[in-house]
Amino acid sequence: MYIIPAIDILDGKVVRLREGDYNQKTVYDVSIAEMIDTYRSNGTEFIHIIDLNGAKGDFSNQAELFDIIRKTDMRVQYGGGIRTIKQVTDLLDAGIHRVIVGTQAITNPDFLKDLSTEVGKKYDYANRIVIAIDVLDEVIKYSGWMESSPIKLMDYVDKCLQLGFFRFLCTDINKDGKLGGAAVELYKKLLEHSPFIKLIASGGISSMADIEELANLDIRSVVVGKAIYENRISIDEIKQWNLKQMTSL
Repeated sequence: MYIIPAIDILDGKVVRLREGDYNQKTVYDVSIAEMIDTYRSNGTEFIHIIDLNGAKGDFSNQAELFDIIRKTDMRVQYGGGIRTIKQVTDLLDAGIHRVIVGTQAITNPDFLKDLSTEVGKKYDYANRIVIAIDVLDEVIKYSGWMESSPIKLMDYVDKCLQLGFFRFLCTDINKDGKLGGAAVELYKKLLEHSPFIKLIASGGISSMADIEELANLDIRSVVVGKAIYENRISIDEIKQWNLKQMTSL
């Protein structure tokens, strides 16, 4: 299981939200470029970047973000407000390693089918596209976690799998930003339902003990953010952990 450090951006600043609430944010006194450089200089190969403004349809961060991303040789997993197939293909063409899609995949019945067709012409879409599943009490949330979907969680996973998507980023909103431990039971349910999915855990990680607990499950990777900024997990610990991992991202 690989640890992927996270950078969440809101209004051009590095932040972390609590339970996905934009009014409950912690702003960190570090620039986006400085955070990326810190990870890179410590041997990090893969980072997770979310544009929280983009998730709400405001793309004022994108020019700066893309300029910074183009200058790094790290692999980037990127999400936030991606609503069109062109956005996905443009991001992949620009060198983004993985693109996260959420809202459009939930609200537009044909989006994933069309995405698999169009992206599949040039890229291995099953590995380059990540399906975001943001969950609150097993209800799927979207549009920056402000809207609820009537689609049942496992039914949605099945639909994605039928279309050839098997890489999922699952965040338990109840856990997010609280440093209270990961959503182990939720991940167990998902893996029991579909043991062959490539699951990326997110939310609640507070310590290396939480990482070790997740490693006992068949989880492919885990996103860690606030625990790094709050000095609960050091970048060196992440580096040493990742060096030991033989599992492919």
